[in-house]
Amino acid sequence: MSALTLDTMLPLLGSLLRLLVAPANLRDIALENLALRQQLAVFKRKCPRPRLRGRDRFFWVWLSRSWKDWRRALIIVRPETVVAWHRKGFRLFWTWRSRRKSGRPEVSPAIRALILKMAAANPLWGAPRIHGELLKLGIHISEQTVSRLLLRKRRSPSQTWKAFLANHLNQLVSIDFFTVPTATFGVLFVLVVLVS
Repeated sequence: MSALTLDTMLPLLGSLLRLLVAPANLRDIALENLALRQQLAVFKRKCPRPRLRGRDRFFWVWLSRSWKDWRRALIIVRPETVVAWHRKGFRLFWTWRSRRKSGRPEVSPAIRALILKMAAANPLWGAPRIHGELLKLGIHISEQTVSRLLLRKRRSPSQTWKAFLANHLNQLVSIDFFTVPTATFGVLFVLVVLVS
C-alpha cells in the first residue's frame, strides 16, 4: 500500500472502529451516512460535475447557516461555491427589496385621455387652466403632471418659425453685426439695419 492510500484508509478505519462501540441508534445513523457517502463517491467518479437546481443550492445555503460542520459533509461542490451562492442570494434579495418605484403614482389612462381631450377642444388653454378645470371636477393632479402630459402630446409648437416669418415678413427689421479688424488689431463692430 502506498502512503496516500494508507492516509485515506486510516480515518475510515478509525470511524469504523468507533461505530462498533457506539450505541445501536447512533451506529445505524452513522452506517447509513457512510453508505450514502460511499454512493456519492461512486457517483462523483461517474459524473464529476452534477447539475444542481435552485432548490439544491438553497438547501446548501440553508445548511451552511444552520450546521457548523457543513463543510466536512460537502462533496459535490466546494465550500466557496456555497458561500458564493449565499452572497448571490443576498444580492438578489436586496435587489428585490429596492425594486419598488418611488415618487408619484402613475396617472390613470382615463385622466390622461381627459387631459388630452380638454387640450384638443381648447387649444388656447395651457397646463394651468386645464389643471384648474381638473381641480373643479375633483381630480387632484399636479400642474406639472398636466404640463408633462401636454408636452408629450404636442410635439411641435403652435407656430413654427417658417410660419412666423411668412406671417410677419412686412414688419421685420433685419439687423446684422459685422466685425472689421482695425490697423491696431482692434475690433470695430458695424451695425447694418435693413428695413423691408
